[in-house]
Amino acid sequence: MAGPCQPGKLTVSSQRRQDPFTAGVLARWLDAADCCPWAVTSGRTSGPVHSGRIQPRALYSPDERRRRDASPWTIVQGVLAPVQFAVFLVSLALVLRYLGTGEGYAAATASIVVKTLVLYTIMVTGSIWERDVFGRYLFAPAFFWEDVFSILVLALHTLYLGAMLSGAVDPPTQMLIALAAYGAYAINAAQFVCKLRAARREAEAAHLVASSGRIA
Repeated sequence: MAGPCQPGKLTVSSQRRQDPFTAGVLARWLDAADCCPWAVTSGRTSGPVHSGRIQPRALYSPDERRRRDASPWTIVQGVLAPVQFAVFLVSLALVLRYLGTGEGYAAATASIVVKTLVLYTIMVTGSIWERDVFGRYLFAPAFFWEDVFSILVLALHTLYLGAMLSGAVDPPTQMLIALAAYGAYAINAAQFVCKLRAARREAEAAHLVASSGRIA
């Protein structure tokens, strides 16, 4: 799931060019998907309470935002995330087709293996990205709960691979394990969508502050 902060010098257009997570089609997709029920998890309402209202805490510090924009893994994650989601949709359709008709086991199995390999890839590259930005490979405070749930997703996908390769359970049970893994993945993907949306709102708020400083 922004460049150097120089109040009075940063424009909206330059900020958006620097932020690969919030430009173009992805930004519109995040707008459409902005229905997050986990406000605390997404980082929108993790700050202190004042006058009965929870104040949002910044997702990235200025230094973290600079490191995020400088890291090549930011773009890698931005590419891999929609690729994984597309593979997930195709695989889900194949799994449901097999469970409904009993046909297409090989295609469904192959699609789950591909989905799992993409997941492993994005977990490794995501950990490297997190190290670049936050100084640790996993469980940075800004993405703690996303990482926790990612481990569950990884465990369920790995459980499927073990069941499939060992033949310990029959094919329908293998597919049910895959569905459980996919359900966990869908929740985790929603967490990251919410977090990206929160980061976009944070950047827009920074634009307004910078603009106000220039006008003043």
